[in-house]
Amino acid sequence: MRTVTFGMNISIDGYCDHTIYNPGEDVLDYFTGMMEDVDLVFFGRFIYQLMFPYWSDVARDQSGTASENKFAQRFSSIDRVVVSRTLNVGDEKTRIVHGNPAEELAKLKQQPGKKISVDSVSMLPELITAGLIDEFNLVVHPVIVGNGRKLLEAGSLREKLNLKLAEIIHFKSGSVALHYLKQ
Repeated sequence: MRTVTFGMNISIDGYCDHTIYNPGEDVLDYFTGMMEDVDLVFFGRFIYQLMFPYWSDVARDQSGTASENKFAQRFSSIDRVVVSRTLNVGDEKTRIVHGNPAEELAKLKQQPGKKISVDSVSMLPELITAGLIDEFNLVVHPVIVGNGRKLLEAGSLREKLNLKLAEIIHFKSGSVALHYLKQ
């Protein structure tokens, strides 16, 4: 059975807006390293459209810093499943799914392969409730935002989920990576 990992950048006050962070080279290198163990990314439509075609363009054009180019190359080479009611067409690495996210992820988890990375805040409560997330990788950035999309909205989980801290990484930028395992 494959391991499913959830990764997200968040502010100190728990907001997940990718447009407000300016990750340093060390944070990008951390995410690139994480992606070495991943052969499938499971997206919701919003994050998928935020990430692509941006990262595939950077990979193709090599238009970023050395760390951005390396991340873009790795990230855009991984197969993707996007859960969406509105998208119908993806690229050669992307399969669009219109059905139940938890059911689809449960099927994918049973297939052989490396880790599956979940990159969706909107599906997170459903996937946690279904018991499908095995690891959580949160990079907390030294910023207080005060508004936006929360990692989890109040009342979105039926019961709490206890986690075990596996690793802490401190970055020069002041960001901190927290790696948790489901108990």
